[in-house]
Order: sequence, then C-alpha cells, then structure tokens
Amino acid sequence: MDTAGASGVTGDSYTVSAADQKFFEANGYVLLKQVVTEQELQTIIEPVYLKFINGEVHVPGKDLCDMSGAQGRTPDQFTVYNVMLPRVYYPAWQGNVLEKRCKAIADQLRGGDMHIDFDQIFAKRASSADSAFLWHQDAAYWPPLTSDTSAANCWLALSDVTQGMAACATCLAATWSHSCAGTGRVRVQCVGKTREESHAICTDIDESEERVVDVAAARGDLIVHHERTLHCSYPNLSREWRHAYILNLRKAACIAEERALGFNHSHNTQLNWDVFSKWP
Repeated sequence: MDTAGASGVTGDSYTVSAADQKFFEANGYVLLKQVVTEQELQTIIEPVYLKFINGEVHVPGKDLCDMSGAQGRTPDQFTVYNVMLPRVYYPAWQGNVLEKRCKAIADQLRGGDMHIDFDQIFAKRASSADSAFLWHQDAAYWPPLTSDTSAANCWLALSDVTQGMAACATCLAATWSHSCAGTGRVRVQCVGKTREESHAICTDIDESEERVVDVAAARGDLIVHHERTLHCSYPNLSREWRHAYILNLRKAACIAEERALGFNHSHNTQLNWDVFSKWP
C-alpha cells in the first residue's frame, strides 16, 4: 500500500497517508476527507439512515433515545436523536462500503485486526441549546478489560459542519495517553431527575488551559479518534439539523471479551448502565 501521497479512496478501501497516520499518532485524531462520495451517501447511507430518523425501523427500548438527557419527550421532540446499534436492527446495511473503508482505516491507524464493535446514529435538532456533548473519553463508557482496548471511533459527517457551527463536529483537546478514571475529574452528567436517568459521562476540562481544536468536517468526511481522546461537541445553534453516523472498531479479542461479560453497547443491557456506578 502506497502511503506516500494524499489519503483517499481506493475502490472499496481507503488509503491513509503516512502524514495522516503520523498526525493521528501524535494527536489522537485525524480528519480524513471524502471517505464516502456524494453518490454513495445518497444511494447507500442516507436511505437507511433516514429510515431510522423517520421511525420506519423499530428500535426497542432505550436504544432509541434523546441523548440530551431530557425526559418525557417523544421521538419527534428529541433534541439529540440517538439510535444505538442500527446495523443490528437493520442487518441489510451490514457490509456496506462505509464499513469496508472504516475497517481499512482502522487497521492502518491501530495496527490491524480491527472489527466493528458497535454503530450509532446522531442527529441534532436545529436551534437546540441543550444538544451539547460534554468533554469525555469514550473509554469511560466501557468496562475495564484485560485485552488490547485499542479503538477507532469513525465519525461520518452527513451534514457540512464548519468552524463556528460546532454542531456535530468533534472538538478535541491534545491527546491524553492515560485514562481520566480515578482522577476525580470524571462524573456523571446529571441531567435527569435522578442519577439513574442520566446517561452521559463528562470530564471536567478548563478550555482556557487546554489545547482545544475545532474540527470542521464537510459532508462525506470522516473524523477518527481513539478511545482516550478527550472530545466534545457544542450545541447546534444553526437553523438546520446536523446528522452524523458513527462506526466504532476494536480488536477481535476485545470484542469477544466484552460479549463474554454481557456487554454489547445496547442501552437496554443492564451491565452497560452499571458501568456508570464507578463514577461519583
């Protein structure tokens, strides 16, 4: 594989340039341009994505929720429309070109043997002040494991997100090489009436003292970060919905260990919610 040139699509695969690989290693994230073409978005990704947004695919229980944490809303009132495991609830989507390219990307960035652990749909309502995701590491949502926990979180922009919008774009601080767990900086974001109603973890960050980078992504671009990258996204104050789709890939042994523990990333699985009990 020739990585000397620019990153780009190669058939159903995607080549990450040596420069982009080096950037990822140094910063914990990288922006990859046009991982999915406009035609592929319109014919492969969006038709299924919109089935979930429009309620045409049944999603049971808490796997369809408002990630703003607001209680008592119906799906048509959600501020942050979230679907966990859409490829499980719509199996015909599996094996699409985005999945193939994300695997190729993850293998190049994380040393191979990377496989899809879970996927997720995010859509932020226009002019929604409560649609922020606070600073966090993805690893904070997962149980401690003995296997290699390397992850590649692949965030596909289905809407243009420019600097200043900060709607669905991920904003990343300098990479942390360690977990924030046990530092006293990690807490449950208590947005419900009780702790049990809260389902977001946040890390206390002073943005004036950290190197914060706003990442502008165009439709079809992919932001990739690893499990310990601190990131957030600000509210969608624009006049349009902001849509994103996430594929998270991890090592085969890691996924197998998760499943053996009964952890499958569904919000309907009690173990997933028990993970929060470690935080104050």
